[in-house]
Amino acid sequence: MRPNGLLFIYMMRRSFNRRGPKKYLFQSSRRSRSAGSFGFGSRIDPAKFINKAIYEEEDESFVSKHQFHDFKIDRRLVSAIANKGYKAPTPIQDQIIDHIIDGLDVVGIANTGTGKTAAFLLPLSNKILQNPREQILIVAPTRELAIQIDQEFKSLTRGMGIFSVCCVGGAGLGRQMSELRRNYNVIIGTPGRLKDLVGRRMIHLSRFNTVVLDEADRMFDMGFVNDTRFILNGMPVDRQTLFFSATVSNDIERMIGEFTHNALRISVRSRDTSKNVEQDVIKIEPGKTKLEVLNNLLNQEEFNKVLIFGRTKRGVEKISRNLIGKGFKVESIHGNKNNNQRQRALGMFKDNRVQVLVATDIAARGLDIADVSHVINYDIPATYEDYIHRIGRTGRWNKRGMALTFLD
Repeated sequence: MRPNGLLFIYMMRRSFNRRGPKKYLFQSSRRSRSAGSFGFGSRIDPAKFINKAIYEEEDESFVSKHQFHDFKIDRRLVSAIANKGYKAPTPIQDQIIDHIIDGLDVVGIANTGTGKTAAFLLPLSNKILQNPREQILIVAPTRELAIQIDQEFKSLTRGMGIFSVCCVGGAGLGRQMSELRRNYNVIIGTPGRLKDLVGRRMIHLSRFNTVVLDEADRMFDMGFVNDTRFILNGMPVDRQTLFFSATVSNDIERMIGEFTHNALRISVRSRDTSKNVEQDVIKIEPGKTKLEVLNNLLNQEEFNKVLIFGRTKRGVEKISRNLIGKGFKVESIHGNKNNNQRQRALGMFKDNRVQVLVATDIAARGLDIADVSHVINYDIPATYEDYIHRIGRTGRWNKRGMALTFLD
């Protein structure tokens, strides 16, 4: 059933083939609006939500200078990478791994979905294998991202006798404290929980000679700047510091200058958003509601794995209940859900047991979810940087995706 009476024309431009997925043309206004016309996120020019994907048979194919076995890393890590099906390093991995191995402070800037996590986990895992007493701290802005990094680390180092503890809010503090009493090499956590555990004398920052700040600019967005500064100030001055992000704000630039030593900057971003993501807007026709438009879109066959972003926790729940009432398989993630609920929702979406995941911006950063066909910005994000991260959940690892933004 095609949507009727909407102020956009739905046209199938080509079928799924080796050049990319179906593309859609929506009739939409590209004119700039005056400030305040769109409320939340009104400072973002709507034209920035429109961007054609680049479908090139001969893509500016990247040829890595290295193979994984060229890096000075333990052969067990090379085997683990091969077993995971990774054939060659991505651009950020190709350019930054050697510098991390050499002990330099680095700032890695790359579009989301380009392998930033492995770019630091591989050389740091090697650092531990060379020195079993090495302790590394990895700080992430959300519990979902921290858990994902921890899972990737455990998968990469399985059977090598090195261990990690994941310390995030919303999960059992007692269990985390118990795990911290055992031998470990890596702590992966969110700033607030890490600071709490430092205060309880369960984490001794002076013992860590390496720190990673992943999605560093989100620390500022989520109000974690003071907690992050507390953590960095408690660590040895003579340490290795790694910053990773898809965007680097002015605040982060200041922090980089304050907490790194002549950091080497590696940037492999070619544009703000992935060239694999088709971007467009949908103008909601007077007399229609966003929920009606959304319902009609989700009835289309190609909307098979859809991540919807709402502004507020209450709004996300309203969208979820409405879609469930229409018969869609839906889960939701927001700050009012506990850790188990959020992980269950993520797991069901990743495993394709539900068609739709509705979320606030806690799901916008760093999460690696395979084969998301569409990202829908039900509510306009607060900043263009948030928009970049939201739509980065689709079009990952050279696959094609579509991002749509609703305009009232």
